[in-house]
Amino acid sequence: MVSTHGLKANSHKTERARVKNQKWKQVKNDYILYLMLLLPIIYLVIFKYVPMTNIVIAFKNYNLFQGMWESPWVGLDIFKQVFTTDGFYRALRNTIVLNFLDLVVGFPAPIILALLLNEICFKRFKKITQTVVYMPHFLSWIIISGIALQVFAPNTGLINLVLRKFGIEAIPFLNEPAHWIISYILIGVWQSVGWNTIIYLAAITGVNTELYEAAVVDGANRFKKIWHVTLPGIRPTIVTLLILNLGRILSIGFDRPYALGNYFVTNVADVISTFVYRVGLQSQQYSLATAVGLFQSLVCIIFLTIANVIAERFGEEGIM
Repeated sequence: MVSTHGLKANSHKTERARVKNQKWKQVKNDYILYLMLLLPIIYLVIFKYVPMTNIVIAFKNYNLFQGMWESPWVGLDIFKQVFTTDGFYRALRNTIVLNFLDLVVGFPAPIILALLLNEICFKRFKKITQTVVYMPHFLSWIIISGIALQVFAPNTGLINLVLRKFGIEAIPFLNEPAHWIISYILIGVWQSVGWNTIIYLAAITGVNTELYEAAVVDGANRFKKIWHVTLPGIRPTIVTLLILNLGRILSIGFDRPYALGNYFVTNVADVISTFVYRVGLQSQQYSLATAVGLFQSLVCIIFLTIANVIAERFGEEGIM
């Protein structure tokens, strides 16, 4: 019996050693890929994980001179202060509304564009269109806001100058809340649609071509091929991106609302990121700003988890 146990133990050790050697051999064979991953990992560690140590500021009455560790603990008092701070609920409302409208308008747009581009037979025209649509992704929001001002400004904007030529009253695209929201959403779609279109086009290329051939044999036209072959083929990609977008429902970038916003539309343009900037940097309430950021992150994680669970309940592959 002892010898049998000894043989089993030796065989387990041999198997572990063999698996370990195989893993190291795989790492050596693909070392270039691991080197390529090194830079993004370093970036994540330095700029994403290391700053997380400052989360404790949200639970302290932070004083710049005392430092993070010497400042007194106050528990959840800062979070209570967040919900009574003037302007927080307005920023929370605007963030949810703008992100929801972004999702409703901006999410299906690249899917539709990718489907249309996939149906184009002229490859040269298709490539030119992809390039033109993708170019805005490389522009910063400061440049985009400058372009928007030249196009949508009430007095000097290109569109309003043309409208005046035809005797039509100028439209306050950037100075009136309702018009500003529409402009904000459409400009955002214009800037991001190209990037997401490429993702969906890549997914479409992975659809089995034999399915299209079978659909043609069954007498399916182009629309039916899109509906019954293409869309089901890219559904995992659609679900994954939808989950990620739902997870960001309370997360909004600083540059876009800050660059496009102005004094006249503060009531609809002030979002959580601009609120944190105003409270944290301008008013130097660092604990309050950190608490708002932590609250935002926790809510995003909750939304992401709920969306992932719902997707899995409907038989789709989640991201977690």
